[in-house]
Amino acid sequence: MTPARIEARGWGWRHGGRLAWAVSGLDLTVEPGERLLLLGASGSGKSTLLAALAGVLGDDQGETTGQLLIDGRPPAAGRAGFVLQDPESQVILPRVGDDVAFGPENLGVPVDEIRRRVPAALAEVGLDVPLRALAGRLSGGQKQRLALAGVLAMRPGLVLLDEPTANLDPGGVAEVRDAVVRASARAGTTLIVVEHRVATWQDHVDRVIVLGPDGVVADGPPRRVLSARGAELAASGIWVPGHDPRVAVTAVTGEGLIRTEALVVGRGRPVAVVGELGIDGGRLTAVTGRNGAGKTTLALTLGGLLPPVSGRVGATAALAAGLRGDPLRWRSRELLTRVAVVFQSPQHQFLASTVREELGVALGALRMPEARRRARVDELLERLGLVPLAEANPFTLSGGQQRRLSVGSALAAAPRLVVLDEPTFGQDARTWAALVRLLADVVRDGTAVVAVTHDELLVRGAHRTVVVARTAEEAA
Repeated sequence: MTPARIEARGWGWRHGGRLAWAVSGLDLTVEPGERLLLLGASGSGKSTLLAALAGVLGDDQGETTGQLLIDGRPPAAGRAGFVLQDPESQVILPRVGDDVAFGPENLGVPVDEIRRRVPAALAEVGLDVPLRALAGRLSGGQKQRLALAGVLAMRPGLVLLDEPTANLDPGGVAEVRDAVVRASARAGTTLIVVEHRVATWQDHVDRVIVLGPDGVVADGPPRRVLSARGAELAASGIWVPGHDPRVAVTAVTGEGLIRTEALVVGRGRPVAVVGELGIDGGRLTAVTGRNGAGKTTLALTLGGLLPPVSGRVGATAALAAGLRGDPLRWRSRELLTRVAVVFQSPQHQFLASTVREELGVALGALRMPEARRRARVDELLERLGLVPLAEANPFTLSGGQQRRLSVGSALAAAPRLVVLDEPTFGQDARTWAALVRLLADVVRDGTAVVAVTHDELLVRGAHRTVVVARTAEEAA
């Protein structure tokens, strides 16, 4: 396909049931073949703009104003290749090769050409798995690569990437970025990337555009924009290199809560050997490792949601508080004040129809008095920057807002152990600092926080780092 040209003239979008516009007064022109990094604070409408350009915002989903055009026409599905913020929601077919082939098949690409494109796209993004591998068994980072491979195999005129490296290990970040840059340069594709990792992309794009409440607030070559307005943009929440926020997480002397013995984790078969591991209150433990190493599997095992392949996850008397057995055998109500787990995909654990109700789910299950419940929810809304969205449906929030909501919901009942899978993804610098301050406060109160993360800034603030590596049998 030929590279796409984009025009926005006073364009805006308001989600159904919302008072505030997600995007308002947008005036913008992107020339064919331009590579653009789209920045803005969490909730500034970046993902909404990409969804509109991909042609997936229907008239029944909200209200629009002004014009948004691709090559002089309203956006339509199929013109753009779109990698969503949550790649898991983009997996369509059960096997990897079929999933990558789905897009080209729908575009009518000849079978022989599809057979060439599928392995080439997988190699380009560094996803080294068999074509018949089950997509559902991939890690979150591997699914991110799979979604990108599906887009590259389509060879569209416009590529839209929403946080394409959010859940990737450091090596994977550079690998995927380079794959995107190579593919767009080879085909001359128009490229728009939404990404909080400014340093990753600033030398590989032609232009930076920053969205604010009333449209574009900065536009130009990356280094010129970041040098001339770096301090201002950093204050608004943009991750400007050299302006990282600083939040200290202070350790306290806490009780031992979890002790593992000869632990091997997996899902039916071994993935990673953990051995002996102790989790103590008053500490932040960072769990790191390459994509697919078994970090999420370890997190779910520590949280009592997956059985060990072998070995044991044992709760100390301080955590069990009168209960018998390991956390895996405790009922959900018994876990509420003891162990909370935040999944990698926030949508997988939303239960209520509004943000306020979601924050109060655990408190309601504990039969907390109404006045205390409301006070606790109001505190979390304020600290997480979600007050204006208190009555919004959780599924209509941006990815970063959903992540803050999921963490707040887990912390609401003050559990002794909190296990978080990628707790800071999708955050701008201000919301990152607010979230980490909240975690610092619960650590100071004696809670144990275990965070699966590729966030190097969060890892540097942790009191302990556990590196997970795949078993030799599984790696083979």
